Amino acid sequence: FLLSLKLENNTKGKLQKQICQVVLDHFEKQYTTELGDKWTSVRDVLTYPLCWQYAILLNKFSQSTALESTLRVKGYHPAFQGSMPYLPASFKCYIRRNPGRFPAQKHQAGKLKEYYLLNAASLLPVLALEVKDGEDVLDLCAAPGGKSVAILQCVYPGQFHCNEYDDLRSRWLKQTIESFIPDPLINLVTVSKLDGRQMGDLKPELYDKVLVDAPCSNDKSWLFSSDIQQATLRLIQRKELPSLQFQLLRSALKALRPGGSLVYSTCTLSKAENSDVINLILNSCSNVLPVDISEMAKAVSQEFTFLSGTQQHELLVLPEKGRAWGPMYVAKLKKM
Repeated sequence: FLLSLKLENNTKGKLQKQICQVVLDHFEKQYTTELGDKWTSVRDVLTYPLCWQYAILLNKFSQSTALESTLRVKGYHPAFQGSMPYLPASFKCYIRRNPGRFPAQKHQAGKLKEYYLLNAASLLPVLALEVKDGEDVLDLCAAPGGKSVAILQCVYPGQFHCNEYDDLRSRWLKQTIESFIPDPLINLVTVSKLDGRQMGDLKPELYDKVLVDAPCSNDKSWLFSSDIQQATLRLIQRKELPSLQFQLLRSALKALRPGGSLVYSTCTLSKAENSDVINLILNSCSNVLPVDISEMAKAVSQEFTFLSGTQQHELLVLPEKGRAWGPMYVAKLKKM
C-alpha cells in the first residue's frame, strides 16, 4: 500500500510539474470571468489527467461481439441512448464513470482496427450534424480523423470529402481512415490538403452537410505545454484564432447547398472562439439561421455536463469529475 501511495504521489508530482503556469494563469484570468464558479471544478479536471476518461467508439466494419462483452464486464455502458433525435443503430460508443484508458490498437497495414479511443464529447458534433445515407458531406478540418470515422459509422454518404490543410496532420488523417474503413467504402472518401478558407470558392454549393471542427485553443493540451516559449507564443496567437475560425465558417457556408446544415465545433471553453464567432456569422450572413439542438443536449444530460445559459443552437460541455468529457463547443446552422 505504501509503495502504491508513493508511486501515486510521484505520478502526481510529475503531472503537477508538467502544468504550464503561463497558460494556467492566462486561463485562470479569462475563465474565472467567463465561467464564474464553474471554472474551479473544470480547472480541477483539466489539470489532473488521472481523472480523464476515454470513450470507445466501435468500428462497425470490424465488429467483434467478444469486445462488447468484455467492455460490459469491465463496467462500460453505451454513451448514447435511444431517446436522441438522431442515433443510427450502427453507431456504438461505450463509456464508464471510472477514469482510465482502454489499451489503444496500433495501425497495421491491411488490417482494420476494432475501435477508436476518443473524448465522448467529440461525438456530439457528429450526432448534431444528422447525416443521412447518400448525402454529400464535407469535413473541413478533418485530422486526426475521429469525427470522419464516426460519420462513416452512422451512414454511407454519397461523396465524403475530408480536408486537412496541415501536411503532417493530413498524413495522420489518411492513416486513420485506412485503419477503420474497408476498401469499397474508402473509394467514396476524398482526402485533400486545401486551405479551408478557400473551399467555398473552389467547391461552391456542393455539399448537403458540412462539419467545421475548427483549429482552436486546445485547453487540455495547452495546459501541459513543456516549452514555455511555445506556450507564450500560442497565447499571443490565440487572439488571431477567431478571425481564422470566422473565415473557415464563411467558406464552409459557401460550400454548403441551400437547405443544407453546418455544425461548428471546438475543444476550447473560450467564448471568443465559440459563441462570439457564431454570433458574428449570424449577424453578417442573412441567409443563415440557427438550428435548435437542445433536444440532443437534453437526451445526453445524464452523461455530460453543459454550461447553462447558452442559446438553443449551441452547447458547451464542461468537464467534471466522473464526467470528464469536453471541453467541447457545438453549434448548428442552416443555409437558406
